[in-house]
Amino acid sequence: MMGGNMNKMMKQVQKMQQGMIKLQEELKSRTVESTAGGGMIKVIANGNNEILSIEIKPEAVDPEDVEMLQDLVLAAVNDALKKAQEMVSQEMSKLTGGMNIPGLF
Repeated sequence: MMGGNMNKMMKQVQKMQQGMIKLQEELKSRTVESTAGGGMIKVIANGNNEILSIEIKPEAVDPEDVEMLQDLVLAAVNDALKKAQEMVSQEMSKLTGGMNIPGLF
């Protein structure tokens, strides 16, 4: 019978699930920053893939070229979300560390 081995594995999985819940809470408060247009646009996102703030310097606002401003904001937002996802992936791999769990990666 494999009872004892199965129990041990279930405990490890439970421990990892608790670790992931704790990690998700921590990642909400961790932030990444992205800039575009030489720092004219700054976007801050958290590990929960939420945009926390967008700063636009006045010199980035050109009424004659609104499209450029939209492109800069879009680039900065996408980059911030990408950085946030990378941060989450790194933390998740630290958590699962030595355990090789089929289907997780």
